Amino acid sequence: MGMEAYRQYTEALLRRYTTMSLEVGRTPSLLGRELFRGKVTTYRVRSFDDVVIFVHDVERCVERLEQGQQDVLRRLAVEEYTLHEAAKMLQLGVSTVIRRYGRALDALSAIFLEVKLLEPLLTCQEDDEEEERLSC
Repeated sequence: MGMEAYRQYTEALLRRYTTMSLEVGRTPSLLGRELFRGKVTTYRVRSFDDVVIFVHDVERCVERLEQGQQDVLRRLAVEEYTLHEAAKMLQLGVSTVIRRYGRALDALSAIFLEVKLLEPLLTCQEDDEEEERLSC
């Protein structure tokens, strides 16, 4: 199973990171000091400490990416610009932005898996084997 299977989960983690960063009064590190679009959320967290730890962990993971990967993730996943807007800002073609975004998500997914912010996905066969093992 390739990293492509984790892209939606990595995007969701980045959205959650952005929301939680704002809730603890920090600008997400991916954004620097730039102005950005934001969304209001009703999501509440159980513990302030858990939020701070999560935000810190995601920031450390993102820092491991190359600057170009951070830039494309910032524009598309965090700031939620369209592909065309991001391409213009990054001075790249749309197809190049699509390709780089996928690679950046895959690289970040691998890091998230390594540090256990994401759990490995089970294939259908692995899921069946797990069920058999539990039923014995």
